[in-house]
Amino acid sequence: MELSFGLRLLFARWNNPDVVLVVSPALFASAVAILRVRLWPKRPAVGIWIQDLYSRGIIETGTGNGRLASFASSLESLILRSADAVAAIHDRFKAHMVSELGVPAENVKVIRNWTHLPASPQSGLNEMRSRLGWATTDIVVLHAGNMGKKQGLENIVEAARIAEARGSRVRFVLMGDGNQRQRLERIADGVSKVTFVDPLPGTDFQLALAAADFLLVNELPGVKDMAVPSKLTSYFNAGTPVIAATDEGSVTAFEIESSGGGIRIDAVDPGALVETAEALASDPAMALQLAQNGLRFRQETLSEASAVAHYDNFITNLASSRGR
Repeated sequence: MELSFGLRLLFARWNNPDVVLVVSPALFASAVAILRVRLWPKRPAVGIWIQDLYSRGIIETGTGNGRLASFASSLESLILRSADAVAAIHDRFKAHMVSELGVPAENVKVIRNWTHLPASPQSGLNEMRSRLGWATTDIVVLHAGNMGKKQGLENIVEAARIAEARGSRVRFVLMGDGNQRQRLERIADGVSKVTFVDPLPGTDFQLALAAADFLLVNELPGVKDMAVPSKLTSYFNAGTPVIAATDEGSVTAFEIESSGGGIRIDAVDPGALVETAEALASDPAMALQLAQNGLRFRQETLSEASAVAHYDNFITNLASSRGR
């Protein structure tokens, strides 16, 4: 699909741009776009906006052998070094590009992703809990977003089994869709402490995040540098404490520590997941502090106005470099 999109780019009419900005993913389509730019008589400046690192994804999810990972690293390095400038969404991405992929540090600018959501609603939360079947006595731990391989959501199903065996008030909710959802529903069959919810639109999505007791990021062991979980921007916006089941030293762990908006536990420790939810539920002062920290981080670091200003400067500098 990426390559077919790239081929359409190759033959599409571009008029006469000053700047071409490509986004990775899709890395291979970006490569085709850059090739076309290089063949242009009046070459526009090229910027790449990096959301994920392909080479780290292959290594950390174990989806390919060493030869494939080496090829992906070499290709990614070539593409990134061919750009006039690179925008990375996190400092860890920049560090990896510079140290491992050979991209000049001066070519990489860190511009954080911003939350696309308006301020979280503060009313209607009890009604939303009722609509979703969450009892007032439930300790609801909600995972919202993609159900893919790198999330390792089997850990949540196992945590639900433990909660059920203990008679815990903790209840796990998986909201969203993805290529692993059907398999997860099969292995969770008969487990009363986990439920699945289809993706919700707009305001209902925000209400669900705000109505939950805790919001969960869950990652496979070894997933450290491949991506910044986009759900964190929505989570912090909700003003709800975050529990992050992730390796120490991961990008997610860095975000949790930087924001002060949650607690990190080890990946694939379902017992600790249940215990952490129970402990936070019994300490409302701590939970409130975490929620306030996350909301402050969203307002100060993840605002749309700040990101747009940085991108305006990024593209303006690219355009001005065209004639140099």
